[in-house]
Amino acid sequence: MTGEFQHNLDAKGRLFIPARLRDELGDVFYVTLSMDKCLSAYNAESWQVFSDKVNAMPYVKQRKMRPLFAYAARCELDAQGRILIPQNLRDFAGLTKSVTVVGCNNHAEFWDSAAWSELNAIETTPENIAAVMEELEF
Repeated sequence: MTGEFQHNLDAKGRLFIPARLRDELGDVFYVTLSMDKCLSAYNAESWQVFSDKVNAMPYVKQRKMRPLFAYAARCELDAQGRILIPQNLRDFAGLTKSVTVVGCNNHAEFWDSAAWSELNAIETTPENIAAVMEELEF
């Protein structure tokens, strides 16, 4: 998934999903916590791969993944292309009004727009991009 999109949460906590990402996420997808202060959205196929990988772990390691499953929400698009993001997920990511939806390879991320702007300013410097490319051996 690729791209960056600006949208607002409505009063009920619903977020419009851009058409380009709806095609990749599907009508039903999963939203959960991220390692960053944002949310991650996975299409059903990617979520199943993730879930299968966790299922293959010893139980002691599976327990470490508990928060990702406890907070996970199965989201369905409404007729206007919106999903309802549960309050606990909005609280985790600090989503109140302005949300930036970011394509991130095999998933999408939902960021508070101010937090995304700060991170984006750091990550998109030529020096940082060059350092990352070198670190990843590109």
